[in-house]
Amino acid sequence: MTTQLISDYYDTALGGVITVFDQGLLCALDFAEYEARMHRLLKKRYGAYRLVKQPDPFGFRAVIDRYLGGDPAAFESVRVSVRGTEFQEQTWRALRRIPPGATMSYGELSRKIGRPKAVRALGHANSQNPIALVIPCHRVIGKDGSLTGYAGGLARKEWLLRHEGAI
Repeated sequence: MTTQLISDYYDTALGGVITVFDQGLLCALDFAEYEARMHRLLKKRYGAYRLVKQPDPFGFRAVIDRYLGGDPAAFESVRVSVRGTEFQEQTWRALRRIPPGATMSYGELSRKIGRPKAVRALGHANSQNPIALVIPCHRVIGKDGSLTGYAGGLARKEWLLRHEGAI
């Protein structure tokens, strides 16, 4: 059985953004140049799926515009659908609790979820985040304060953290 998902492409100050919805819930958000990554993650979650293009489904472009316009909390009420391992989902929930304007190291986040020795696993779960921006993996930094890997690119991560007032 093929799952039908609704998708949209939107040009923003951060570049092209692709959003995907499953029954009204945001299930993927990625940057256009990482579309292949997004499809790999969707295939892992859904197996067979079909994207149906629909301009501005569920009014989500306004949410992106609010965020880019200076409201770093704009994504807090967005309802999401994620499917991963129990550990991945625990990590992604913890990421959503890092407030705008704040950062946290991988070690701090692993301690916060009660898994202090799982720093590398947490980093991997972070890299598998299917919903950029809304699940704010860009707020996780190295223990020395350095900007470490980001699926959307380090320049974009720096822009996001500056935009939110974290750096």
